[in-house]
Amino acid sequence: MTTRAVEPLIVGRVIGDVLDSFIPSMKMSVTFRNKQVFNGHEFYPSTVATKPRVEIQGGDMRTFFTLVMTDPDVPGPSDPYLREHLHWIVTDIPGTTDATFGREVVSYEIPRPNIGIHRFVFVLFKQKCRQMIESPSSRDNFSTRDFAAENDLGLPVAAVYFNAQRETAARRR
Repeated sequence: MTTRAVEPLIVGRVIGDVLDSFIPSMKMSVTFRNKQVFNGHEFYPSTVATKPRVEIQGGDMRTFFTLVMTDPDVPGPSDPYLREHLHWIVTDIPGTTDATFGREVVSYEIPRPNIGIHRFVFVLFKQKCRQMIESPSSRDNFSTRDFAAENDLGLPVAAVYFNAQRETAARRR
């Protein structure tokens, strides 16, 4: 995979705000109700109310991955003093499978952006082996970088993000 794959992550400030620069080496597919997530596309909060299907395309059953989902724009993008808010962690996902085969360390929390347009970032790390990962003490002020360092995960192998904003009653119809 080329560096072109990370261009939307740079433009969307995911690389910088959440991640250090990396070269994607795996394919990850994230879908909510059969709608695939592409970098920077907008989803309504009602569309992402249920846990997405996250498939890892590559590796093998002896290779394990950790998935992290965060919101770096909490409480609002102009002053994200709670950056990042943790929405989901799944570890020990075997290659070629999906997140349902892994171990959910932090349960999926429905995105509820209140102020402005928020980015919701899915990051995939390749584990060196099966490992115990402790649940973070708080969902607020989570750091994907620190989490990766503390658990010896290295740089990501894949990442994708979507945008969402508060849904008015009229938009839900």
